[in-house]
Formats: sequence, structure tokens, C-alpha cells
Amino acid sequence: MIDRELIKRALAEDLDGGQDVTSVATVSGTEKVVADFVARNSGVIAGIEMARAVLEEVGLTDIAVFVADGTVVAKGTVLLTVRGDTRAILLAERTALNFLGHLSGIATVTRTWVDAIAGTNCAIRDTRKTTPGMRVLEKYAVRMGGGTNHRMNLSAAALIKDNHIAAAGGVTQAFNRVREMYPTKEIQIEVDTLDQLQELISLKPDCVLLDNMSPELCAKAVAIVAGAFKLEASGGISLVNALAYAQTGVDYLAIGALTHSAPVLDIGLDLRAE
Repeated sequence: MIDRELIKRALAEDLDGGQDVTSVATVSGTEKVVADFVARNSGVIAGIEMARAVLEEVGLTDIAVFVADGTVVAKGTVLLTVRGDTRAILLAERTALNFLGHLSGIATVTRTWVDAIAGTNCAIRDTRKTTPGMRVLEKYAVRMGGGTNHRMNLSAAALIKDNHIAAAGGVTQAFNRVREMYPTKEIQIEVDTLDQLQELISLKPDCVLLDNMSPELCAKAVAIVAGAFKLEASGGISLVNALAYAQTGVDYLAIGALTHSAPVLDIGLDLRAE
């Protein structure tokens, strides 16, 4: 996945209308080198095509990609190699590494969560807690790590939360208003109690989010719903208790940390002579 407009903005931000003064002063402009993007730690790769596109944006064309997005790599793995003008490579270096490290970090964290609930029928799902302007890329990285995507934006589906319920005067009222105005949209509803969940059985929403419920309450919710619609556990979930939640029979675990707290995967650029 590539976002060329984002790449242009990132490079423009780095130059701020000027030049790379360090490279212009220290590199003659005639040198050509080889540079390897190398994983400093093991992890799951995402954003390899973004890194390639950054290099292409500064005029580099001799690029060899060795790893596809979604691949688990070991420390020391060469991800891609570029040959060409030294100044151009140095100009692209940080922007390419920023995208590649950030997206690979998300994919790596996601895979950790996916592995934590392996053997269940539950899926790890992201949220809208994404970096402004990078949602499509970050949600792509989640998929590369084995997770699934929640709605991409506010218009894709309805998600009725506590404030909507309060404004509408109740769960049923909120549901009916959405269904009347948007009859074909998927409707999801967040509930805090099993009593609220009981009220939804006859309404049959597409999915219900169980907000800050314990694994025990989630198991009761699964029994109440009996497959009538999907259930997603949200809030209070950690890697320590993720398996307990997944084993209750809920369909999804909502994990905002996939995108809002993922550390970058350490990836470096090593220059070498041809």
C-alpha cells in the first residue's frame, strides 16, 4: 500500500523549502553508494512499498526488495537495497525509515496479540485511535500483522455509544433513529450492562460492543445472544487476560493500542561501497 501524497508532504516537511545542508556540504554530489535497509530486531514487516516509494520520489530507481509486507523477519534481515546517488539516499533515509519502522511496529504488536489468542475463534480488531492522516496505512499494518479492521470512518457504519444513547433517550430509541435514517448501514451498539444487552435481542444489531465487562460477564453475554449477532469485548483487555476474553466466545477483541501505542520496529540504513 502506498500513499504518494503523504510521502510528498513528509519529504517537503523535512526540507522545509531548503536543502539538506549537511549532505550538500559533505557529499560532492557525484558519489554513488549501496544502502541496505536492515531489521535491527525481529518483527513483522509492513510499509515496505512505502519505503520503496519514498526512494522513487527522490529519483532513485535501482531498488531491490527482498521481503513482502506481512513477513516475519529475524534480526539482521536485509529488507531492501537501493543503489544510486548518495545525496538522494540520505535525503530519503529518515522519511523511509519513519514509515517502515512505524508500520512494522504496528504489524509486530498486532501479531503479538493475535498469537496470544491463537486457537480460539476470536479476532483482534483495531479502532479509530489512529494517527491523523495515516489511518488507511495504519489499519493496513494491522491486517499485515494478522488483525482485522473496525470501521474505517464515521460514515462507514453506525456505532452507537453511551453519549448517543443518552442524547436519544435510550438504547432502543437510538437504534431506531439510525435504522430509520440509514436503513442499509451496519449498526453497532456499545453497552455497559447485561440489562442493556437484553434490550437489544429483539433489535438484532450487527454487532454489540461489551464495554469494560469482565470475562465472566462476556461469557454470560455470549450465552444471552446465542449467536444472534456479533459481540466485541472492549476495555480492560491486556495481553495477560486476552486469552481469557477470547475463550468466552466473543467474536472480537477491540485493541486501541495496536495503533495508538505501538513502538516502532528498529530498522536501520547501512551504507556500503559498491
